[in-house]
Amino acid sequence: MVVDGVILKIEDLKTYFKTKTGYVKAVDGVSLYVPNQMVIGVAGESGSGKSTLINSIFRVLPRNAEIKSGRIFYQDKNVLEIDEQNFNKNIRWKEISWIPQVSMDVLDPVYKVKDQMIETILAHEDVSKAEALERIYTMLKSVNLMPEILEKYPHELSGGQKQRVVIAMALLLNPKLVIADEPTTALDVIVQAQIISIIRQLKKEKNFSMLFVSHDLALLAGLSDYLAIMYAGKIVEFGKVEEVYKTPLHPYTQLLLESIPDIRKRGSKLKSISGSPPDLLNPPTGCRFNPRCPFVMDVCKTTEPEIVKVSPTHYVACHLRK
Repeated sequence: MVVDGVILKIEDLKTYFKTKTGYVKAVDGVSLYVPNQMVIGVAGESGSGKSTLINSIFRVLPRNAEIKSGRIFYQDKNVLEIDEQNFNKNIRWKEISWIPQVSMDVLDPVYKVKDQMIETILAHEDVSKAEALERIYTMLKSVNLMPEILEKYPHELSGGQKQRVVIAMALLLNPKLVIADEPTTALDVIVQAQIISIIRQLKKEKNFSMLFVSHDLALLAGLSDYLAIMYAGKIVEFGKVEEVYKTPLHPYTQLLLESIPDIRKRGSKLKSISGSPPDLLNPPTGCRFNPRCPFVMDVCKTTEPEIVKVSPTHYVACHLRK
């Protein structure tokens, strides 16, 4: 995959969840690169491993999760080898920040917005409260919020306001890498458009790199430079966004794109992918998409396909492309 000028490099990452009946292989051998100042979109159905992947990077996994193997390099530092105290002080929020699916996952309901934003800065930088507030006012303006919102508690804000507060918090320390986990999922379409517009403008102004997870392929088309398609804990296709959209190589990618509603074809039947994602406690042998693939061959049922390079920036894991 893309190697030159990367800010984040993931190598053969395996993150499993321990259960009473075995391990759920949520992320199972993922390698991925985030080039400097670019946006990598990560798409796939629910349960494909997208959130587990980014939670592994940010180290916010639940107790039953185990990173079995692999490395995650941020600017040549393996973040999995950094102790929690140093990671929290020097990496989390300061270098790598996170915009979650649900803003209430970040906002504490018993503290005012002002107190939480000030704490975010003072926990990582030796500045006065006055200096912190000045930075906060500037950031609130960038996300189209009035200063009065600082005196409110999270429950007094609308969903869109809370999400913009979280975006502001994620950028207060000028991180070099921002990880967004479906940040518009719980919002109505009008507010979604506003949030995406804000993210796009801030990206243009601050030139941070971004890993943006979403099931919305249409959204990712207008936001991403590169696109990674995940299925059942693995990346099955990766490339420049225009390559993946115009010439999708993996049957799963093709079916995902065909399932996007087209407003130009009013009255046409919506397409869907037959079957369901596999049980990751006992995933299928060979290609994990083989039970649902319309082009399945005998080799697909026995041998896992390796991800291969089909152009300078386009990769796919499919026996059809050998």
